[in-house]
Amino acid sequence: MDQDFRTWVGRTETVADPLPFTQAQAAQAMLDDAGAPLADGDALPLPWHWFHFLPRAPQSRLDVDGHPQRGGFLPPIPYPRRMFAGARITVHRPLRIGQAAERQGTIRDVQMKSGKSGSLAFVTVGYRFVQGGELCLEEEQDIVYREPGAPVPAPVATEWPALPGEAWSRTVHPDSRLLFRFSALTFNAHRIHYDRAYATSVEGYPGLVVHGPLTAVLLLRLVQQHTPRPPKAFSFRGVAPLFDLGPVRLVGMPEGDTVTLEAQGPDGRTALSATVTLG
Repeated sequence: MDQDFRTWVGRTETVADPLPFTQAQAAQAMLDDAGAPLADGDALPLPWHWFHFLPRAPQSRLDVDGHPQRGGFLPPIPYPRRMFAGARITVHRPLRIGQAAERQGTIRDVQMKSGKSGSLAFVTVGYRFVQGGELCLEEEQDIVYREPGAPVPAPVATEWPALPGEAWSRTVHPDSRLLFRFSALTFNAHRIHYDRAYATSVEGYPGLVVHGPLTAVLLLRLVQQHTPRPPKAFSFRGVAPLFDLGPVRLVGMPEGDTVTLEAQGPDGRTALSATVTLG
């Protein structure tokens, strides 16, 4: 590849958002949250800032996979498979619903590598979320691009191992309705999440792909269902894809101020690992 994408390092982008309560209430509905509807002035749960500061590419500027065409803030890396592979979030103070905020983004690094599945590109993006002149959140995201590879086999279901008594757990079924609603909430038109024919025939997946951020949201929801203590830091890393082909077990292991989390596929493998530090 001739182009040096490291020239994108240092590029910046600022996006403003009024943080309307309608997005938070839609997220509550998607997650079957039976609590009181969130309203203006309430703290925005973590990491629901992903439902704000959304991309607004015109329909005519979407690529064949549903993503906005390459270029602009993110480098135009031509590898077709793209995923939000991980993030690290620090909470200084919660964002408040209904109060205008800014997301200030900077490209921090671009690395081109070779792996078992072919060539890869890793883009690291840093974000600062500011509201009322105060820094609320800091986040660093890992975006991975890779060449097309061999078709991904469907997971072979197996029995999950027993968990220790202190573990938190929940089984979820990420069906196409949940994936579609999450795509809608994040204005994400990536076809692997809702277009089964495209996901299987073009990108070689065995089913619809569960969004990594959706799995992260579900893991943090597990924490929020077991403790009132707010998260002050959260990190996650995608290990393997999940599909709408079977149940997913969410597991939390609390120890002091830390909760270690995993999302396990129907084959028993860890698909996403995460850590929460509680306030």
